[in-house]
Amino acid sequence: MPNLLVIDDDRTILTFAERCLAPIADVTTASSAEAGLQELRKGDFDAVLLDIQLPDQNGLAVYCEIRDHDRRIPVIFMTIEAASGTAIEAMQLGAFDYIAKPLSAEPLRDLVERAIEQRQISSVPVAISADESDEQSNGELFIGRSPAMLSVFKSIGKVSKQNVPILVRGESGTGKELVARALYQYSHRSDETFLAVNCAALPDNLLESELFGHEKGAFTGAESRRIGKFEQCNGGTLFLDEIGDMAPSVQAKVLRVLQEQRFERVGGNKELTTDVRIIAATNRPLEQMVDDGDYREDLLYRLNGVTIELPPLRERLSDVPALIHFFLVQAKQEFNKPDLEGLSPEAVDLLTQYQWPGNVRQLRAVIRRAVLDAVMPVITAEGFPSEIRRVASPEGQSSATDQGGGDAGSTLQPGRALPDLVSRLLKEKSTSLYSEAMEYMERFVIAEVLRHTDGNQSQAAEILGITRGKLRDRINSYNITLKADVQVDAVD
Repeated sequence: MPNLLVIDDDRTILTFAERCLAPIADVTTASSAEAGLQELRKGDFDAVLLDIQLPDQNGLAVYCEIRDHDRRIPVIFMTIEAASGTAIEAMQLGAFDYIAKPLSAEPLRDLVERAIEQRQISSVPVAISADESDEQSNGELFIGRSPAMLSVFKSIGKVSKQNVPILVRGESGTGKELVARALYQYSHRSDETFLAVNCAALPDNLLESELFGHEKGAFTGAESRRIGKFEQCNGGTLFLDEIGDMAPSVQAKVLRVLQEQRFERVGGNKELTTDVRIIAATNRPLEQMVDDGDYREDLLYRLNGVTIELPPLRERLSDVPALIHFFLVQAKQEFNKPDLEGLSPEAVDLLTQYQWPGNVRQLRAVIRRAVLDAVMPVITAEGFPSEIRRVASPEGQSSATDQGGGDAGSTLQPGRALPDLVSRLLKEKSTSLYSEAMEYMERFVIAEVLRHTDGNQSQAAEILGITRGKLRDRINSYNITLKADVQVDAVD
């Protein structure tokens, strides 16, 4: 049975802890800091319950001594002032958790059980270490050894020194800017300027000014001349991200730069020349946009001198462990977690089975948050978001879409639809009810807002408080048809 040490000068607390926790642990008690530390050195404990105010020593000082003795022991602070600065300071030092007095049996038992479980997991050798590798110390940023990524590396090697426009295609979050930076790094222009512009992040008039610059008085607010990116980047490389979001008027001016390396500032009449290599990136179907009249065909052909397709993370899951290690080391250093050892085997299994709809960007965010929240040397599956813990395999993810997505998508109406969906999933003993219900609600809300705006995506994105790119992704994911009346097609 696990061993628990309880240090508190209140005898009623010690008695309560002994009776409450006896079914789950062998409880040793101490009524002072000195006595508690003596017990700690004599025994082998799986967790410690520590009063933050002791008669002979401050609880925070005792915690530091416990950490020096064994940093793997989870320490739970007990305090009357649960919302005080002292409790906050305890968590900043790395305490497992704290619980407010007076103690309640069930919350105390649940917390101690979690702490003991973490102690046991932390004793297992890590599956992925948080120690820095030789590659990382040399600044290696592009991670991947899967066949799909080796193909990308080969393409970069073949075209990096060629002075041709390059179009990088791939889903959001796959690392298109990393490809652009690698092309720049291995090009003849590596000693010159590299600049990046996100075409989706700026309104059309500001994007034109950002790229080409403007003269004083060209428009309201133009109080002085501005030098645009094409001038700043003369001799270097310009990365145009989200090229599919560029307005037609800007498309025409970019086409001229590609053809002639000439342009004019906004509000100016002087023709300027530049020598810029353009690398563009998009996650949008440009060919379909050309057919729909939303994108210039001649610009697509100019940008598409060479295309590099970047695979989504779900198609190269064998690269996930290397990516985990890279992001783990980064986050350990950034958040100053010197005691962090790595991820447990179960945690790694979970991450290597997940399908990562947000690709590498999502994986990085998950690792950073897990490291930020970690209070134990080993990160376990409990440190990950619920959607990752809940959907641990490709089969689980596809069933969530097939079971919840199809019916919800075909009805997609208020009233009894959501309760009926929940009832059906309960009968089917679904293990992903929450995600399916939330997906239904998101589809319904997006469809209703699009109906309200008559299909105007810019207005809908503003109302929803999301970007146009994210709205387009949801429209495609949920099979929303933008006709006279917005429809949501059933998912087969």
